[in-house]
Amino acid sequence: MTDSTDAALRIRGLAKRFGDKVAVAGIDLEIPTGSFFGLVGPNGAGKTTTLSMATGLLRPDAGSVSVHGVDVWQEPVDAKRMIGNLADGVRLFDRLTGEQLITYTAMMFAIPRPEIAPRVADLLEMMDLREAAGTIVADYSAGMTKKVALACALVHAPRLLVLDEPFESVDPVSAANIEDVLRSYALSGGSVIVSSHSMDLVQRMCDHVAILAGGSVLAAGAVDEVRAGVSLQERFITLVGGRHDGVGPAWLRQS
Repeated sequence: MTDSTDAALRIRGLAKRFGDKVAVAGIDLEIPTGSFFGLVGPNGAGKTTTLSMATGLLRPDAGSVSVHGVDVWQEPVDAKRMIGNLADGVRLFDRLTGEQLITYTAMMFAIPRPEIAPRVADLLEMMDLREAAGTIVADYSAGMTKKVALACALVHAPRLLVLDEPFESVDPVSAANIEDVLRSYALSGGSVIVSSHSMDLVQRMCDHVAILAGGSVLAAGAVDEVRAGVSLQERFITLVGGRHDGVGPAWLRQS
């Protein structure tokens, strides 16, 4: 990919190893400003590890990451100020209520005090969490927890949203509302990178996509280019492999 100066996120030679296991094998990726970028791959492909390194949560063994030209590891405060991050497996301060958690996050990002309450109210409404605003997050369902975490990622109006499985466990109505918000955000010039196992969602929402497997990028570019005339799921299976032929073991058949 070209090394354009207006990339929202640029990854160069990113690598990470856990003991003898290579999780990410020196990948290059570039997310154009204003794009809706999908990151797809089988379990263990390196998606979460890549996003964790790209957002400053996990230090890479090699490589560099920059957000709008700011190095994530050399200038972490400035870089993270531009990122809204919905990370997989990161604990929330779940003894706070939903409203308190979003408010606390806004304060950490130094949002001017008069702006905090209106932003929190907007996000609670957008995520269908108004009735649960006074409930502690520890008592939220998995879907509600995902939605309040996404609200926290949005509260400081970041230039780049990095979302790891944002629709997992979210009900269809809330998911549709969130999709509308994210589309509007991208159309206004914001950039979104979303990791998902849903090929349908990525093909429907994203304009760019990268397919990862074994810690390497197998294909990346505009969705139509990567699809190469077939569905994204078909292209994914062709590149990644692993599909089993046949109808399963004989003992499982009912006739």
